[in-house]
Amino acid sequence: MKNVCKSLFRYGIIACLVLVLGITVCLGSNSDKRNFDATKSLSLFSTLFKELDMYYVDTLNTEKAVTNAINAMLSKLDPYTEYYPESQKNNFIAATSGEYGGIGSFIVERNGAVYISEPYEGMPAHLAGLKAGDKLIMIDKDSLTGWTSDKVSEKLKGPANTKLKVVVERPGVKNPITFDLVRKKIQVNAVTYYDVIGDSIGYIYLNSFSEKSAAEVKEALTDLKKNHHIKSLILDLRGNGGGILENAVQIVNYFVPKGKEILSTRGKIKQWDKVYKTTQEPIDTEIPLVVMIDGGTASSSEIVAGALQDLDRAVILGERSYGKGLVQSSRNMPYNGMLKLTIAKYYIPSGRLIQAIDYSHRNPDGSVGRIPDSLTQEFKTEKGRIVRDGGGIKPDVEIDNQRKNNISYYLLRDFMFFDYATQYAQKHDSITPVKDFKLTNEDYDAFKEYVKSKNFKYDIQSERVLSDLKELAEFEGYLDDSTKVQFSELEKRLKHNLDKDLNTFRDEIEELLSIEIVKRYYFQKGEIIESLKRDKDLAEAEKLLNDLSRYNEILKIEDKMAGKKQK
Repeated sequence: MKNVCKSLFRYGIIACLVLVLGITVCLGSNSDKRNFDATKSLSLFSTLFKELDMYYVDTLNTEKAVTNAINAMLSKLDPYTEYYPESQKNNFIAATSGEYGGIGSFIVERNGAVYISEPYEGMPAHLAGLKAGDKLIMIDKDSLTGWTSDKVSEKLKGPANTKLKVVVERPGVKNPITFDLVRKKIQVNAVTYYDVIGDSIGYIYLNSFSEKSAAEVKEALTDLKKNHHIKSLILDLRGNGGGILENAVQIVNYFVPKGKEILSTRGKIKQWDKVYKTTQEPIDTEIPLVVMIDGGTASSSEIVAGALQDLDRAVILGERSYGKGLVQSSRNMPYNGMLKLTIAKYYIPSGRLIQAIDYSHRNPDGSVGRIPDSLTQEFKTEKGRIVRDGGGIKPDVEIDNQRKNNISYYLLRDFMFFDYATQYAQKHDSITPVKDFKLTNEDYDAFKEYVKSKNFKYDIQSERVLSDLKELAEFEGYLDDSTKVQFSELEKRLKHNLDKDLNTFRDEIEELLSIEIVKRYYFQKGEIIESLKRDKDLAEAEKLLNDLSRYNEILKIEDKMAGKKQK
């Protein structure tokens, strides 16, 4: 086998993969027809690749061609089954561990260049003096002209304690600035922020499920109980796309007794089917608990929210979650590659599957739709409350958060908030603590003038619809002189007024601008604190925890306090 693979090496890793997979299929399957079809297809692919490699007019990039073929195949399965060649393997490891070697900063690509967008507090980029808004123009001896953000990111990453030189252009500074940095092991905290809301409500914001997520939640919860004497708790899982499954089970374990079933997984390989139960003594099984979720809450986050809902241990509040009930595992591949593949579906305590999309059944165009409500099934929580499968976690208390206005979207898209915050930070060395920070009327007026000075243009939906209607009317022969006049009058009425819209939607615009400014001084933690000031979900969660009769009614819990009062 080894010698055969060696002889085929010039045709890239696909030849070895084809041979090994072909033999594996032949040995491991009981279906002769399936064996034949698989072997035939793999043999055909191998032969086709050899023909391309030998006769195609241009020289093939073997690794790129094979990776593209693999990705095309995997994309037809589901979005979570992915192949990582050796060059991209570190990205997968960093995503699951929360650790990587680098400078510790978000970067953003815009107008053909890459910029520092948000350094991590206390990390090499921040400590060296790199700032949001800096345009990266050189790393070591490499000019970054034409580089993508992915390519720049790979260049910035590397083993801890290795040196690199970064050259940037900074707005308002005439000459480029050079920074000498030393990469370090970057640990991205899963619990970005926790604190006390009001008098006695604990709040924990968990942004991911990495290897240390459960430990960080435990540390925050212990501190809030021991040193701040909280009487209730809010666990914020909004925007948390999930991660390591075992950490989700551990976090649920903090609130429910030992020995409770939290999750079961079922897949093709029955030996891999598993039941996950709580194995430790809990921290607190009584404290009133609200879990906040939204459309970005997925995977392991949904395990936490769904299990606590099924066990009637927490009130779930917010918007319906994403609906990812699939389990992935990593498999080592030849030549130091890695395959992340879906191996099972998971089921939470009530027995329901929360997967919202059935990737095994696609529309003729290849698209996949959400499972319609009519095909979902009813399940029951531990106390008999009705819950459903097939569409993520539906909150016990639903909050209707209106989407952002068009002008806010275009201000974000065109980096108006970002660029103004860069300018603001250059003029202000410091700002008040986040909890006290507030934009003045003068600050907002200055932002308005800045936007106008940039000749900011934005589209509104009504104008686009009217334009389409006018085009359709002309195509169908209805655009005569009379209708032209009517269209003209309507166009004048719908013409947006920038100054007016900046005033009409000031609250929303001011919130987004304030968040961007605060990030320049207080980083990720400051961003969360600022965003919570106007948080509709948080206000409702706080209101609910201050009304334990309503909380208990939702969860069908006997009101113990009411009983004591009656005595």
